[in-house]
Amino acid sequence: MGRSTFSSSARDTAGRIQDAVGDFADDAQDEARRRYRSARGQAEGYVEEATDRIREQPLVAGLAILAIGYLLGRLRIL
Repeated sequence: MGRSTFSSSARDTAGRIQDAVGDFADDAQDEARRRYRSARGQAEGYVEEATDRIREQPLVAGLAILAIGYLLGRLRIL
């Protein structure tokens, strides 16, 4: 009897630990999804803003892109 009681108690404890870890993993996964959605929304906002600025001032945007490309080329980053 002692051994079976210990086994069932160990299984019960293991089950509780798995539930707690599962809840933690689910919480972490939900948090990661929330952060992903937030970052995606911010990125979409930046893209929309950049698109609007390029449409408003295409010459300035083109010159800025060329200048950045030239500087990156001179620094040999790319």
